[in-house]
Amino acid sequence: MIIELNSVLPFPLAEYPHGKDSVWKSNSTVDSSKKTLLNASSGKGKSTFASTLYGIRQDYEGTIKIDGEDIKSFDLNEWIELRRMKLSAVFQDLQLFGDLTAFENLQLKNNLTNHRSEERMLEMLDTLGIGDKRDQTCKTMSLGQQQRVAIIRSLLQPFELLILDEPFSHLDEENSRIALNLINEETDANKAGYVLTTLGSHHGFDFDVELKL
Repeated sequence: MIIELNSVLPFPLAEYPHGKDSVWKSNSTVDSSKKTLLNASSGKGKSTFASTLYGIRQDYEGTIKIDGEDIKSFDLNEWIELRRMKLSAVFQDLQLFGDLTAFENLQLKNNLTNHRSEERMLEMLDTLGIGDKRDQTCKTMSLGQQQRVAIIRSLLQPFELLILDEPFSHLDEENSRIALNLINEETDANKAGYVLTTLGSHHGFDFDVELKL
């Protein structure tokens, strides 16, 4: 999957200055075979970038094309299929169902495509150190624990590109490293890539591409 951004500028960011190397107002490409880092300070539009790529926001000038097709031409059914089979995401608000348990949140996602076995989902919970939280409602979990549930949930579908908007903002360095290891393992297994936005360090990992805002 190739995503082309041609002179894209979100309307809410129109009054802010943008550097010559910014993806805003320039021609940039996101390749789903690459691991892409988007490291920028607060207010530069990282969340706007993530939600725009995912098709949630369409308040921008310019064009965004996925495999040559303008995303503003996609109808609801096309977006549903794209998000079911090719695009997955973790957003800052996490979008978990607070009254459901961690495992119930995972099951809801997995039931859409039956992409993973129950055993594999439990392994992922254990890997990220929250296996003992599987039957705890998400609203009673810490933000760091909720982030780990959301990360696992994003991996429970086929995807070509994973969009991760500050997925480690409530995790310490060690848990961030473990989570990124899992993300790398799953994206490699899917022969996929990701875009990861962050305020902080690279967590010791190498990325194929670095974009700027």
